Amino acid sequence: MVVEQKAIQKGKSTYLEFAFFKVSREWRMLNQKEKESSAKEFLSMIARNSDKVSIKSYSTIGLRRDVDFLLWMTADSVDAFQDMVADLLKTRFGKYLDMSYSWVAMTRPSTYTKQHITAFESGLDPLKYLIVYPFVKSREWYLLPYQNRKKMMEEHGKIGRQYPNVRLNTTYSFGLDDQDFMLAFEVDDLSEFQDLIMKLRESEVSRYVVRDTPMIVGIVKGLNEILSSLGAW
Repeated sequence: MVVEQKAIQKGKSTYLEFAFFKVSREWRMLNQKEKESSAKEFLSMIARNSDKVSIKSYSTIGLRRDVDFLLWMTADSVDAFQDMVADLLKTRFGKYLDMSYSWVAMTRPSTYTKQHITAFESGLDPLKYLIVYPFVKSREWYLLPYQNRKKMMEEHGKIGRQYPNVRLNTTYSFGLDDQDFMLAFEVDDLSEFQDLIMKLRESEVSRYVVRDTPMIVGIVKGLNEILSSLGAW
């Protein structure tokens, strides 16, 4: 089950939450009937909230020790995320979940280019892999003259355009979370993303990066499939 990702209305800010969950060993040790029943209740809860929150789900099983799956949620307000997660944790399956990370952001026009479009706002089907990480720049960056920053970001964008198969979703966390931005890259070939990141390390902007970890790779899968991988059925 993947809750349909709708095209986002232009000119209107959208809120995002990247919520990462780890399933406890105790749930895995339940009898099969209880695991299946609790998983179905969880899916029903997600469906009931689908009119308020759009969700893409990704599996990180075997890729991270601290995360089993990711819910990429979008909504008109952060209130909707709080209601969703509260309902999720009230389910029997939810009682066995730990939230490893939770990052909140919102869309807004780019500071440096009017042409930039956040990929997910177009309503395109997700690509196979999602790479998500929080991104923090130094205070020195923001104190540079605007034209200096713009020039460096133009170099940054020129490098990105060399990799047209890599989709970029940049959203803003200022005042909402600990990071400045949330970056979510979509790609069908992870080697192309690695090439891009290695090239970006050589750009002038990288001098001003304070933090860009943890960097988490997820594989797009429906929640039914993720729950199956966890042992629900």
